[in-house]
Amino acid sequence: MTEVTGQINAVRRKVGERVLEAGTARTSTVSQVYDTDVEDLWEAVTSTERIPRWFLPISGELRLGGRYRLEGNASGTVESCDPPKSFSATWEFGGQVSWIEVRLTPEPDGRARLELEHIAHVDDDMWDRFGPGAVGIGWDQGLLGLALHLASGRDIPSEMGPEWSLTDEGKEFIRQSGDAWYAAHIAAGADEAAARACADRTIAAYTGETG
Repeated sequence: MTEVTGQINAVRRKVGERVLEAGTARTSTVSQVYDTDVEDLWEAVTSTERIPRWFLPISGELRLGGRYRLEGNASGTVESCDPPKSFSATWEFGGQVSWIEVRLTPEPDGRARLELEHIAHVDDDMWDRFGPGAVGIGWDQGLLGLALHLASGRDIPSEMGPEWSLTDEGKEFIRQSGDAWYAAHIAAGADEAAARACADRTIAAYTGETG
C-alpha cells in the first residue's frame, strides 16, 4: 500500500470555520503539489475534456455565471474565475448548497499547488456524527484521481471507478484518509474521543463495513 500511503501523506488537510451572512460555516481544505505547471493544472481542473479523465463526466458551461453538472454528483454555478489562479462555484448536492474555492499557485521548483476549500453550513448533529471526513474523504479520492492523471498523462484506469472503494486497496485508502481527517479535526480543537468516533463512523459509511 505504498502508493496509497504516499498519496495520503502528499495532501495537506485543514478544518476550520468561516463567518458568512447566513451564519458560521464549516470549512474543509485540501491541498497538494503536482509535478506540472500552473497552466497545465488549470486546464486539468477546468476543461470539460480533461475533468472526466480523472474525476467525473461533466456537462454545462465552465465560465463565469455558467452552470455545470457532474454526473451522479453535484451541480452548481461558477461564481468567480481568474485563470489560471482561482475559481469558485456553488456545490449543490442532496438538496443542500455549499461552496468550493479552488486556488492554484506556482511552487519555487516549477511545480504547482492546488488548494480546494469546501465551505458548508453543516447541521450540528450531522457534524457531531461524521465530522470533516464526510466530505474530506471524497475530496481525497478526487485528488488521487488527479495525481494519477497528471503523473501518467492518461485517463485514470477503469478499475479506479466507484467500485474501487470496495476493494481492499480502496478500503485501505479510505481508512488512511479518515485517519488523516481525524488528525486535522484534532488540530482544529476537537475532542479526541469525539473526533475518533466521527472518523470511525465515516470510514464505515464509505467502506460499507457498518457491522
